[in-house]
Amino acid sequence: MSAFLPLDPLGIDELLGPEDLAVRDTVRAWAADRVLPHIAGWYESGELPGIRELARELGSIGALGMSLEGYGCAGASAVQYGLACLELEAADSGIRSLVSVQGSLAMYAIWKYGSEEQKQRWLPGMAAGELIGCFGLTEPDVGSDPAAMRTYAKRDGTDWVLSGRKMWITNGSVAAVAVVWAQTDEGIRGFAVPTGTPGFSAPEIKHKWSLRASVTSELVMDEVRLPADAVLPGVTGLKGPLGCLSHARYGIIWGSMGAARASFEAALDYAKTREQFGKPIGGFQLTQAKLADMALELHKGILLAHHLGRRMDAGTLRPEQISFGKLNNVREAIEICRTARTILGANGISLEYPVMRHATNLESVLTYEGTVEMHQLVLGKALTGLDAFR
Repeated sequence: MSAFLPLDPLGIDELLGPEDLAVRDTVRAWAADRVLPHIAGWYESGELPGIRELARELGSIGALGMSLEGYGCAGASAVQYGLACLELEAADSGIRSLVSVQGSLAMYAIWKYGSEEQKQRWLPGMAAGELIGCFGLTEPDVGSDPAAMRTYAKRDGTDWVLSGRKMWITNGSVAAVAVVWAQTDEGIRGFAVPTGTPGFSAPEIKHKWSLRASVTSELVMDEVRLPADAVLPGVTGLKGPLGCLSHARYGIIWGSMGAARASFEAALDYAKTREQFGKPIGGFQLTQAKLADMALELHKGILLAHHLGRRMDAGTLRPEQISFGKLNNVREAIEICRTARTILGANGISLEYPVMRHATNLESVLTYEGTVEMHQLVLGKALTGLDAFR
């Protein structure tokens, strides 16, 4: 009988093959070397210095667009991509967001819906981290109802003229290309917009209390003139951006468990060394109950992510199942962080420990790419057959 491992109590590692473990260990080592020594300072200062260098390094280990085929992408499995997201978010949600927006939103949109010329122009550089991309869907007054977006593109001869604003856009201020979704007379269309185009600007959003080690921007399009070949030809309608969001939400299912794991491990280590009343606090029943409950939800969440990853690899994963995973795992990750904070006591609010940083980041992760309420309604409709969105 194999030994009980406190950090892998269900033996989940036994479900992973050598290539899966190699991907996980590569990303974990990169994050330990390049992110963990600096992340508290970055978070405190509210910046992500050297983001372009970090992107190139992530490209060199195959982490950008890693589940896509061709164009310099790694062609990794969905499970391997998920493992990478878990390790990145165990370092910080902002780093995982950089990778998710680059690969699962901007690159995926071009890979899935773009022309061959668009793919050749953008994807190799994005896979290498030489070019950073962003994804413009959410607007200042339109979040969960993207069909009501106000950004508009109109034809002018053979050109398109794009005007509007997008809000809360990760990577926006450092992107070379923005995938922007807009209303047109033909329906909602996507555009690959070079960010150097006149009329395009991306002011960075400041004064955030979450995802502080991440570049977040507004996109402003003031009659941006684009050639006919800027439009993504492969899709019309909301199924385009929603398909991209499903791909990105899958990564969050894994990533949120990374934040939870880091917080749980910090609490476990602390409980074994912090003494009160003459013994480590981990020796008291209430602390052990907290640790047991945290371990249950953490490893159930990882098993759920693994199951959904296998379904994605098999081509059988449904959008409702992605909602199931995001709703559960992010919600439970936040609760794990909050419980870990109680074990650390006053030290739980210090940046010397990762717990409060992960907890505040997860408040954003809970909302973006589908709020709790939207995923509840997706599942409610799937369960009852009744649409409660309106």
